[in-house]
Amino acid sequence: MFGTPTTPPAPVANDLIIDGSEASFMQDVIEPSQITPIIVDFWAPWCGPCKTLGPALEAAVTAAKGSVRMVKINVDENQALAAQLRIQSIPTVFAFFQGQPVDAFQGNIGASDLKRFVDKLAAMGPAPDNGLADAIAAAETMLEDGEFADAVETFTAILEEEPENVAAYAGLIRAHLALGDLDLAETLITTAPGALAKAKEVEATRAMLDLARQAASAGPEDDLRAAHAADPKNPQILFDLATALHANGKVEEAVSTLLDLFKLDREWNNNAARTQLFTIFDALKPQDPIVLAGRRRLSSMIFA
Repeated sequence: MFGTPTTPPAPVANDLIIDGSEASFMQDVIEPSQITPIIVDFWAPWCGPCKTLGPALEAAVTAAKGSVRMVKINVDENQALAAQLRIQSIPTVFAFFQGQPVDAFQGNIGASDLKRFVDKLAAMGPAPDNGLADAIAAAETMLEDGEFADAVETFTAILEEEPENVAAYAGLIRAHLALGDLDLAETLITTAPGALAKAKEVEATRAMLDLARQAASAGPEDDLRAAHAADPKNPQILFDLATALHANGKVEEAVSTLLDLFKLDREWNNNAARTQLFTIFDALKPQDPIVLAGRRRLSSMIFA
């Protein structure tokens, strides 16, 4: 019925759901379906079931996040096209891929059947665009390379596209921490919207913020090492030395020093050594070797 176009496929419209017509059918449906599956919903303003099916179908297409797209065609205004496709009742829904109809149904269907219809069609197309994932990876590389301002800009741009992207939101906080913008980082943490506030990635930045504030007031490492050598069983000196070590990026040695403090006096200053250890662990990835080794040594002391 519809042949493959002799010209390259037209770019798919930015909108996932558009209104189409007989005149634009090639441009809106046939050509873009060479790449992305297209759902065509034939409806009319007087059709009661259409008023139920249409919004449900739009929601399913939106949830597919670009894996499929949808064109809505009013049969009253496009009777010749409806006749060509032998549409005898509405709602009627066609699915097109690579220029040809690949599936269809008439009437209203349940939510689970509708989801299966959309998921089946989405599976025919290419893998979803992972542009945001690539952008996040690039921003993380910027952080590792010390390009903190560029990382802030990139994470911000990602959040403009997807405001609830957890990785980008947590990354933005970490970038501000790296820049020393502690107050701004704290504001982002305390005002994190919805599910972001409870995400483990954002929770980890709370520990990072605590450690960053401690680092700002940490004493000179060399002086504290000398003080520890002179008084090796002084718990306050051990704690301050661990803080200075962490501030200078010597995380593993800071953990070891806190474990020494815990072994010396586990209840000192309301369990300060244990609390600080968990703060450091929370700021690192759960499978970080420093975390795994530190937790094992701490457990062996607790249960000894």
